[in-house]
Amino acid sequence: MNTVTLTVNGKPARADIEPRTHLADFLRDTQNLTGTHIGCEHGVCGACTILVDGVPTRSCITFAVACEQADVTTVEGLDNDEVATELRAAFTSEHGLQCGYCTPGMIVSARDVVLRMDDPSEHEIRVAMSGNLCRCTGYVGIVRAIQGVIAARRARGIAAIPGGEHRTALGPAGSGHAVAATQFGTASSGARKPTLTVAKSDSRPDAKAAAPARQDADWKPQTTFTESFTVGHPVDEVWAFFDRIGEVASCLPGASLAGEPVDGHVEGQIRIKVGPISAEFQGVADVSRDDATKTGTINGAGKDKRSNSATRGLIGYAVKPGDKPGETRVDVSIGYTLTGVLAQFGRSGLVQDVAGRLIAAFVQNLEAKLAHQAGGGEPGASAPPVVTELDAGSLVSSVVFGRIKRFFAALFGRR
Repeated sequence: MNTVTLTVNGKPARADIEPRTHLADFLRDTQNLTGTHIGCEHGVCGACTILVDGVPTRSCITFAVACEQADVTTVEGLDNDEVATELRAAFTSEHGLQCGYCTPGMIVSARDVVLRMDDPSEHEIRVAMSGNLCRCTGYVGIVRAIQGVIAARRARGIAAIPGGEHRTALGPAGSGHAVAATQFGTASSGARKPTLTVAKSDSRPDAKAAAPARQDADWKPQTTFTESFTVGHPVDEVWAFFDRIGEVASCLPGASLAGEPVDGHVEGQIRIKVGPISAEFQGVADVSRDDATKTGTINGAGKDKRSNSATRGLIGYAVKPGDKPGETRVDVSIGYTLTGVLAQFGRSGLVQDVAGRLIAAFVQNLEAKLAHQAGGGEPGASAPPVVTELDAGSLVSSVVFGRIKRFFAALFGRR
């Protein structure tokens, strides 16, 4: 048994639970907060959506022990929330509910949309709410309710959170906001521990999953994060390496090219497996570089046929001198949109954890290849990567263990 201490709807909550207990069960069984409904129990339907530190979260696939000391808000905790009150009235007037089972999760997600999105179209609202399923209404009333609340608030001069398309709304209506940050370490002795900053935003749909993102100038990523890492090699070597797209791809576990790049255009695939979740995205990308500023961009899109999920991404990177002589710092910004079945896992933090591990593995392989070339190996010559496959089968349990470890370290005054 584990003792878990949370703040739930503004009050301290403490209980002894099994380590495998999900947050939804903790709330329902130990706190009698039955407004959090459990549907699919796979993070797909969205009925169990609540706020964890202000971020919409799937409580049916979130371990309670992973939320130690977190601030949790359920639908009951939104009784006096301004936005939630307006949404409840709008859902009633627009007939946005019938059986009501999905409604608590709908209200939580809709509140996030109202706070973040300034003037979304009907389609943008549907995309933003695609993680919440309803078997009764057909969504028309739900979308109209959200549109009505947004229009009414804007008419009263209440704007969306400034920069909301690049950050996650936190706390009750009118409160402050921030972005969530998670740190990932690498096993490479020459690399810093990169900081991964994740921020949700509104998005435009992936109209052409098989085409590069540059074909839609209005496209906005649903999720963005920034990353910085340092390698122990000179700037010119690192910049030259990034021009060899095949070698760069070989540093990313699960990635492979379908052929040689032609005028910056490349086709390929990347395989991702996390426990029972397995996907193989096949797609295309366009790569551009600026030698004067040592910056580059990658516009890409891909689709997983098995799950009918699609992703689009925009990556920007800058290569610059590090803090020490002979070192190079690489700053990377990544924005992506994930649609389809796999998009339902985005809010659980799983995508962010996988992205962090992929980047950490990339840094290790990059160091190995640069060291091979510095030792006399020819550029492009075969140098076995350190990490050939992303070991994410036990991702969730390792994340939970890491958080528990940090909690006890803080409890006993260790860092």
